[in-house]
Amino acid sequence: MILDQHERVMETTADIVDRLATLGAGYDAAPNFPCDSLAVLVESGHHRRFAPEACGGVRFENEAARACAMAKTLREVGRGDLSIGRLYEGHVNAMSLFDWYGTRDQQDWLTQVLDRGAWFGVWATEPSPGVRIVGGAAMSLVGQKMFASGAGGLDYTLVTAAGEGTDRRLVIVPANEQARTDLSGWRVRGMRASVSGRYLLDAIAVEPRMLLGQPGDYDRDPRFTAGAWRFCAAQLGGIEALVAEIRSTMGDAGRNEPQQRARFADAVVAVRTAGFWVDEAARRFASGHDDAVAVARLTRGVVENAGFAVMEAAARILGTRSAFDGERADKIIRDLSLYLRQAGPDHARDEAAQMLLDHDIWDESDRLW
Repeated sequence: MILDQHERVMETTADIVDRLATLGAGYDAAPNFPCDSLAVLVESGHHRRFAPEACGGVRFENEAARACAMAKTLREVGRGDLSIGRLYEGHVNAMSLFDWYGTRDQQDWLTQVLDRGAWFGVWATEPSPGVRIVGGAAMSLVGQKMFASGAGGLDYTLVTAAGEGTDRRLVIVPANEQARTDLSGWRVRGMRASVSGRYLLDAIAVEPRMLLGQPGDYDRDPRFTAGAWRFCAAQLGGIEALVAEIRSTMGDAGRNEPQQRARFADAVVAVRTAGFWVDEAARRFASGHDDAVAVARLTRGVVENAGFAVMEAAARILGTRSAFDGERADKIIRDLSLYLRQAGPDHARDEAAQMLLDHDIWDESDRLW
């Protein structure tokens, strides 16, 4: 049987989702850095897909096409395993930062380490007083990162660090030194394989080639805040996986019960609605739209609400089966319960609401006020 291009893509997507889901169940039961799952993404080409074109990344027609492809890919990976979705989102974020701010020498180095299968993260969260660059001619780092996904397992990461009297900037550092890694506090119900621990950065020497971009580049909007659409896409993939699991697990009794069918329909509407918002947030981000930040903030709330709605539907439709250890629905629910808590969703929604009160953020031809 000869498959057309669309069918081949769908077959590959289904295969990747299934492989990540199977491996993810094992990592959930015995949490470790998910080397096997990331190897699947290297094999499939996901690992390099969004690297700078000069480093072997895919050449997209324009930024909109790149964002569209990235959204679909993040959903796909999240559908397989949300812990891998979290790590993959950090990797593609790092690839974008190298694309925007990397020098020719830095991109040449990136090409070499990607050839070896290197994985990257982006770590910004830190306990007070934060990570700092100290010293004069011989610069080094002081401080640590927390909730550092992939700590001790990723090859490299971009960390934010403040300089003397300057905005914080990005520094390229190794992320796999076990002596600097502390995973003792990562005792969680979900997202276990994301191994989001602490990583000590004290005394890491900072050479000029390790400085990516200029002070303030990382925090510059709309890229910084509007970039939240990426993790929304990964989260959406997990929600989509839960809807699919509800459907496949739903017994004849539920399928023949009008109230249960209505609950399933509501779950589908919730996840598809969230998909529309993720696509819009990605489109606004790609175009550098003035209201890209507000749309991304609203998208976070829409995706969060969809997650809650679908988790509730799973509990009501599948009953106790949704909470049994070893059931796929249980793992997805536990992962979503943690991942949807990322970075102050209530504050993000309030900031967006204030902007909505100021003006309608929709396209000019379709504004209500």
